Amino acid sequence: MVDFIRDFDPAYGSLARISPLVRRLVAPNRSPFTAWGTGTYVVGHGAVAVIDPGPHDAAHIDTLLAGLGDERVSHIVVTHTHLDHSPGARLLQAHTAAPIVGCAPHARTGPNDEPVEEGGDFDHQPDTLLHDGDVVRGEGWSLSAVHTPGHTSNHLCYALAEERALFSGDHVMGWSTTVVSPPDGDMAHYIASLRKLLARSDQTLYPTHGAPITAPGPFIEQLIAHRLEREEQILACLRDGLVVIPDIVARLYADVDARLHRAAARSVEAHLVALERSGRVVRRAHAYQLV
Repeated sequence: MVDFIRDFDPAYGSLARISPLVRRLVAPNRSPFTAWGTGTYVVGHGAVAVIDPGPHDAAHIDTLLAGLGDERVSHIVVTHTHLDHSPGARLLQAHTAAPIVGCAPHARTGPNDEPVEEGGDFDHQPDTLLHDGDVVRGEGWSLSAVHTPGHTSNHLCYALAEERALFSGDHVMGWSTTVVSPPDGDMAHYIASLRKLLARSDQTLYPTHGAPITAPGPFIEQLIAHRLEREEQILACLRDGLVVIPDIVARLYADVDARLHRAAARSVEAHLVALERSGRVVRRAHAYQLV
């Protein structure tokens, strides 16, 4: 069981300070997938980095700029290319001329890559592509890219060494598990990326949606255990003759909001793809069976 954090005050309309180096403005794009909305983070003072400017919402960018006042945006940083994270980068760049840095363009994986959340931002083109370990710096702060594929293949987290904090995007969220939707989403990569973060020594995680996570190690361990438990539950479904994804979802997500069942189906598929790749399951047409 995961101890989710569902106590959160978005403080809409306010660029709120949450640590000596970090401020946050939450966009009003609340939904079943974005929770309270997209948290746009500001790092530093004077010349600042903005992480995940959010959706294509001019009012959100105007509120951000008003909160910054005379401060200058030196870097526009993006974790990944879903429509609730990256389109605001282009709006912000139009006002500031700051470079967009971070994740690669959205992967084009074909007609079967149906959006289950906010959809992919296929217009994202960074001025500087960051790879694992690359660093951007400003006065008094540095952000190191940590490649964490799984939710999307291009997902990056960013480590703020000065505060031993990590901006975890959608890879780790305090309020819910992360959707992993094939073919761009990959469950095996996602779990490996969780283990990658578990090996780090971050003291705080700042997800793009929801409250900070102040005990990252135990929380990530719970997420890994949850994914492995879900894998065993899927295998149990197959043993019981539930061999198509809708039937598996109906059993395993009976107590989950029906609006989320399509996303749940994609996560079940992601588990089945990983199990098939490991040789434990075989797919025949739309059905799966144990090997």
